[in-house]
Amino acid sequence: MPGSWPSLFPLRSVPERFVHSPLVQRVLRNSGYVLSANTASAALSFLQTLMAARLLGVAGYGLLGTITVFVSNVNRLTSFRMGELVVRFVGKFSTEADPRKAMAVFKAAGLTEMLSSLLAYGLVVLLSPLAARYLAKDPSTRELFTLYGLVLLANLMAESSTALLQYFNRFKLIAAFTVAQSLLTLALIAGAFAARASLHSVVVAYLVGKAAWAVGITLAAAVEATRAWGRGWWATPLGTLRGHGRELTTFAFSTNVSATINLVTRDSDILWLSLLSTSQAVGYYKAARTFINIIFVPVDPLISTTYRELAREAAARQWVNVRHLLRTGSLIASAWAVPACLGLIVLGPWFLSWYGPDFVAAYPAMALLLAGVLVVNVFYWTRILLHALGKASYPTLTYLVVGLLQVAGIWLVVPGLGAPGMALMWSGYSILTSIILVRKGMLEVRRESAGPMVPAT
Repeated sequence: MPGSWPSLFPLRSVPERFVHSPLVQRVLRNSGYVLSANTASAALSFLQTLMAARLLGVAGYGLLGTITVFVSNVNRLTSFRMGELVVRFVGKFSTEADPRKAMAVFKAAGLTEMLSSLLAYGLVVLLSPLAARYLAKDPSTRELFTLYGLVLLANLMAESSTALLQYFNRFKLIAAFTVAQSLLTLALIAGAFAARASLHSVVVAYLVGKAAWAVGITLAAAVEATRAWGRGWWATPLGTLRGHGRELTTFAFSTNVSATINLVTRDSDILWLSLLSTSQAVGYYKAARTFINIIFVPVDPLISTTYRELAREAAARQWVNVRHLLRTGSLIASAWAVPACLGLIVLGPWFLSWYGPDFVAAYPAMALLLAGVLVVNVFYWTRILLHALGKASYPTLTYLVVGLLQVAGIWLVVPGLGAPGMALMWSGYSILTSIILVRKGMLEVRRESAGPMVPAT
């Protein structure tokens, strides 16, 4: 039956999915641009982390992770995930031939993101003494938190800008900025490594690289908006969206709550570990996560490109295309994620030794993380499918319930087990939420497509 579990991975006609489907070809072409950039960026980032880890040692490397993740998570705490809102509603109003509303959506998203970024930086300054004392366990590191927090002022509307470039199919340009950022950061880290510099210099290197990317992507989006809508797009009154305020606010609120829950649970793993364990444990865990993150590199581009197509096909009620895209996307992700995870299981200790002999102790955490990574990669579309279907609140509720269980587990397990305990909790959360959201998403697609079917194109 359409949308049932057995039909999610049909083995027949797999080559035809890639050759004859314009829908899948668009996803693969756009993903290819981002994948090429992300692959190059991952290689450059690996060299960055390798030099940083060897320069700073296990504890110093863990402290670096605590600083960068803290600032990033404060930013995400205040964010309303404007990127998803831009893709969904700029696309919706453009499809309805109402460009003024599309302009107003991007303007509103940009202004909201600016305010949230300013608020985030204020919170970083306010909370830095607590972060230094309880996370870094060294009050003298306060200035490093506020220093890296300056990236938020450069990042004023980068998320909305990236989303607009995605909607206008400018994935190649996004890819170019990604590689340029990695090259700049690598050059700065290499300079710090050659000079045997301190943690302060490494933090500055990461700050400059990310700030340059944010400014560049924002300027590129402004140029693209002018090209598509004319010079006066920024003057479009927000009142143009009158009558859509509730819809936009509900979507933004739902995605923000969902992101906040994930922020407290799955995505604050390094901060939880910093609070409940030692900088050395954080160093081991961060090293394991670095290799784990490599598995996400080929799959991450599929998220934004698939969401773009899912939002369009769902809006047009092309349910055959939606199911086709989900199945094919999971097949593509599986073809990479399964052998990659098996490779890390076998060669993990050797890879970790590249950071130095002390880092081999991170292997148990790596092995535990791989279980959750495999599931998350294969079903990368769980949340974006429900957002495209207008069910943004369901992932939020799921993350909340499972997240509460995970936080309880973290307090019970992490103080005794350290990095492996955090890895166990991360994978458990990821697997359980994926199972719940896959089931809900497939049931919704089957319900929506119960009427007359439209042939896939």
